[in-house]
Amino acid sequence: MNWENLLSLRRDGDTTKRLRIEENPIRSGFEVDFDRIVFSSAFRRLQDKTQVIPLPKSGFVHNRLTHSLETSSVGRSLGRIAGKMILDKHPHLKEVLGYQIDDFGAIVAAACLAHDIGNPPFGHFGEKAIGNYFSNGKGLQYKEYLTPEQWHDLTRFEGNANGFKILTQHNNGITGGIRLTYATLGTFTKYPKNSLPVEHPLKSQKKFGFFQSENEQFEAIAQELNLEKIDSHSWMRHPLAYLLEAADDICYSIIDFEDGLNLGWIQEDAALEFMIPIVKDVLITEKYHKMKVPSDRFSYLRALTIGVLVQDLAQVFIENEEAILCGTFNYALLDKSKYNAQVEDIKRLTIEKVYNHPKVLETEASGHEIITGILDTFVTAVNLNHEGKGSYYDQHILKLLPIEYSPNEEDLLYTRIQKITSFVSEMTDKNAISLYKKLKGIELPS
Repeated sequence: MNWENLLSLRRDGDTTKRLRIEENPIRSGFEVDFDRIVFSSAFRRLQDKTQVIPLPKSGFVHNRLTHSLETSSVGRSLGRIAGKMILDKHPHLKEVLGYQIDDFGAIVAAACLAHDIGNPPFGHFGEKAIGNYFSNGKGLQYKEYLTPEQWHDLTRFEGNANGFKILTQHNNGITGGIRLTYATLGTFTKYPKNSLPVEHPLKSQKKFGFFQSENEQFEAIAQELNLEKIDSHSWMRHPLAYLLEAADDICYSIIDFEDGLNLGWIQEDAALEFMIPIVKDVLITEKYHKMKVPSDRFSYLRALTIGVLVQDLAQVFIENEEAILCGTFNYALLDKSKYNAQVEDIKRLTIEKVYNHPKVLETEASGHEIITGILDTFVTAVNLNHEGKGSYYDQHILKLLPIEYSPNEEDLLYTRIQKITSFVSEMTDKNAISLYKKLKGIELPS
């Protein structure tokens, strides 16, 4: 792989090549990507989607929107630091082709901003609820009518693949969805493979990044970016996807930990134990002890920790740039960080005290029932109506679907089901709760 192809400004539907040197000097195409994501309805919905703490009552606690914004901020810093090193190492990218340090930051920032855009209500537990409906629930009845690849799209429902669908889907015959540059879409696709085979030795292939319905679209993007193909199902990861992964790793590790501290589920002594070894060279002890409010003290530690990790992981990236470009780097950047042990300790404590807190587990269990109930109601109705067996109730239910999710007569089973999973996954937590109550007669429309 080479940076000339990897930094492609091409968008879906382009008929001519876009050159960086001819771009608007005030607002590059990569910055346009960021703005398009910010103004999209899919991004706005993240304000009411669970990060870790479902339906938070406290303003201290993060949701998917705040997590995405923070990850984007960290990703921008990682991209700019790495970008400077890349341009120093490959000066023709700047001198001949016109690429700037900020381009790398803008690409990673945009991809990070969108990295959770495909997640369903109730966080990762929502993904499991959708998959479980087809693998162990009533949805199992459709298995024999689908290809193995289509079946795995459903039973292993993946927010990353759903995000790629949202960013590239064709709405009402208009091409390209949000129409991001291929460089940003490539960076966004952390797992450049489809849902089969399930097992793969490469870490970049442990999940999948696009559904069968978007297979051709990803192939076109991979060809433009010159991503090396591993086999018929998968490609090498875009190098900047390692920076997206690093930004997400930093943020969910440190920020979820912070949420636990602010809620009183983790004690401040733990923050000192795990973070001091990371920040000891930059910590101003006198400043720390002058802060009287615990949340202020931790905010200070968190800012220092993120700053140290950003510098460290950018250095890991550039030290391994050749292996990354060749596709032989089979690690997350954090795996090679000198602070990996401390971050792993933070993750372990967060899992114990936050992810497994009774309030989180109870709400996740409720979310499972809500998602399963909505999914079953609409999947059943859409398929019975397609077969001409729908009751008055089934016909009535389909009238509740927004037009973009409504089935057409010519839709095959996979397409019909996928429209419903898209409808459910794009709901917010509160929308899902409200609709479920109304469908079950628990609550009447106000």
